[in-house]
Amino acid sequence: MKKNLRFVFCLLLLLAACGSQPDLKPGSPINLASFTENSVTVTLSLELDSAGQAWLAATFTPDDPEGHVYSKDIPRDGVDGLGRPTLLELAPGSRMQAAGPLAESVPATETDLEGLLVYPAGAVTLRLPVSLPPGNGWIEESISVTYMACGSGSCWPPVIGKIVLVRVPGADAILKP
Repeated sequence: MKKNLRFVFCLLLLLAACGSQPDLKPGSPINLASFTENSVTVTLSLELDSAGQAWLAATFTPDDPEGHVYSKDIPRDGVDGLGRPTLLELAPGSRMQAAGPLAESVPATETDLEGLLVYPAGAVTLRLPVSLPPGNGWIEESISVTYMACGSGSCWPPVIGKIVLVRVPGADAILKP
């Protein structure tokens, strides 16, 4: 009897440890990944809005309280070589599909150099509406991020097209409102 109880207990522990991924529900984002590189912490998440639209989100937070990142709307090579755009993109071969344009949490402002747009100091979140891949399982995906930060009189090298591996739910695995 004790052996049976130990077996059941061990089985329950194993099942709990291997538990399923969290459900995606409106107002409850799923954290996908986070990393810090070149003085910016990037946090990737998946969100579901009240209309049932899935959004891939990336929050870019400079380590320097006076630090900023550049607008998503500047050229990939910057303006006269200055700055790099802040971008959140699906990597080639992604099974997710973009379902609209990239949105920003705060508007960018122009600097003294025409066309060089920056976000205010602090965190900025970019959101990309996406169609999740079909199915009810979890799928490995590759997300690409690009950014460059400056603050307190210095700039850090740009991060260009960094691939971040994440796991996302299939479209049938999320709870629609």
